Amino acid sequence: MAGSSHTVEIRKISDALQHTLADSVAVEEPLEVRLAYSTPDGRATRSISITMRTPGNDAELAAGFLVSESIVRHGRDIASIDSCGPPAPDSGNYNVVRVELSPDVRVDLGRLQRHFYTTSSCGVCGKTSLDALRAVGIASLRDNRASFDRETLTSIPGRLRESQATFDKTGGLHAAAAFDCRGELIVTMEDVGRHNAVDKVIGSLLLRDQLPASDLGLMVSGRASFELMQKALVAGMPLLAAVSAPSSLAVQLANDFDMTLVGFLRGEAFNIYSGEQRIRYDN
Repeated sequence: MAGSSHTVEIRKISDALQHTLADSVAVEEPLEVRLAYSTPDGRATRSISITMRTPGNDAELAAGFLVSESIVRHGRDIASIDSCGPPAPDSGNYNVVRVELSPDVRVDLGRLQRHFYTTSSCGVCGKTSLDALRAVGIASLRDNRASFDRETLTSIPGRLRESQATFDKTGGLHAAAAFDCRGELIVTMEDVGRHNAVDKVIGSLLLRDQLPASDLGLMVSGRASFELMQKALVAGMPLLAAVSAPSSLAVQLANDFDMTLVGFLRGEAFNIYSGEQRIRYDN
């Protein structure tokens, strides 16, 4: 991943030893997403998001963000994604992307702002957050018949870890992956933000015309939050598996929308919090 790590000089203290050496740290820089869209008066452009991210796969990140916020549903909704503006003087990375929507895509920016408010960590109640998803037409996955066996699930964390090239250098990135019922990793992404890693995965699937991803699971390297469950749901992914614990609202979302939620997926063990019918395992 271009520009994903940076070398710094550190002072290492270990027992009675002290020495100076070079170390790699994960790069964190802002990315601004600008949206160009049709209005009754013609075309308009507006900045809709600034997020701190690890540079690389910025087009996928922008596309995934638009999916997560229900601005786009299909790859054809996006005409182009391009970097714009001058590169950052200290790193040379381009930190602004412009997403040009297709002319027939209509955007309700007022709804986008309301949706963002209800899905941010601002104290809005869980019911309001869940109702916001229903309000934009997100349906239950009750009829989804995808299934994953125990051996497939327990193989995914190791495969994801093997794909984390920048984590090996820095120890400072989250990872996410889309995988199929055979345990093949379809897309893997890294980022300093766990939500960005997931958006990069979803954006990649969108740009490949693989949404809704009704036959794929999502694996994340950390905990399972409401926000990550929401992103999986909007992408049509019936299962989210996490190395760590889920939050209470993530469990509620999984139950309310008939998703499968797996936590503490480590070694040969895991917990099923919702949607057990999609997991095949020995008694």
